[in-house]
Amino acid sequence: MALVHELERSGNWLFKRRSWLPLFLVAAGILIMFLGNRQAIFFDLSDEMIFLGVSLLGELVRILTVGFAPKGTSGRNTGDGQVAWELNTTGAYSLLRHPLYLGNLLMWLGPVLFLRSVWFTILFLLIYWLYYERIMFAEEQFLRKKFGEAYDKYSEKVNSFIPFGSEFIAPKLPFSFRNVLKREYNSVVNIFLIFAVLDLFRNYFLTGRVFLSRLWLLLLIAAVIIWVIIRIIHKSTKWLEVEGR
Repeated sequence: MALVHELERSGNWLFKRRSWLPLFLVAAGILIMFLGNRQAIFFDLSDEMIFLGVSLLGELVRILTVGFAPKGTSGRNTGDGQVAWELNTTGAYSLLRHPLYLGNLLMWLGPVLFLRSVWFTILFLLIYWLYYERIMFAEEQFLRKKFGEAYDKYSEKVNSFIPFGSEFIAPKLPFSFRNVLKREYNSVVNIFLIFAVLDLFRNYFLTGRVFLSRLWLLLLIAAVIIWVIIRIIHKSTKWLEVEGR
């Protein structure tokens, strides 16, 4: 099999499983805390607010992307594979071709920094790049086949992952807060859930007791309450449905 086809096939395989494969990172993080220098992972409010801030910055990138995205773009589709109803080249997509994956990088980088391990952070960045490089390759192959020269011209002007050197083009659609709620409420609660899991194991490894630090407990409770409210609205009403989104 030609390398280009192998890369595309493996990228599509990873694309369909991208919602749960990164959970192996959580397991690796727990192992790092167990085997590493436990004195380095003591609770520190200022540090952990920085780590959380990095993850929330990643979520903000996703929000600013999804909030302006038309229907059939920037989707969470996994089982159905690649889907694109139109070529989105405005808003965040005028600055870089894969803004959601930049957001994902920052969202995962927060928990990685929580481990206070320089070598694991470097390893994470290398693995993340190799992992998403294949997904991005498969995604771009799909877009090139569907949109042809239009995508080639777009990709010549806009970087894949670094938002520099491109001219910002205002989004065609206004920002939709309801669309963000519908598509991102799971991501937000997952941020706090992952930090809470790491905090739980950190406290167990340090003290031998199973408990959450007050900060992470309160943040998790608040996130879960908001998640439940949005979930009920999403499943029992059509308030989050926005025409053209």
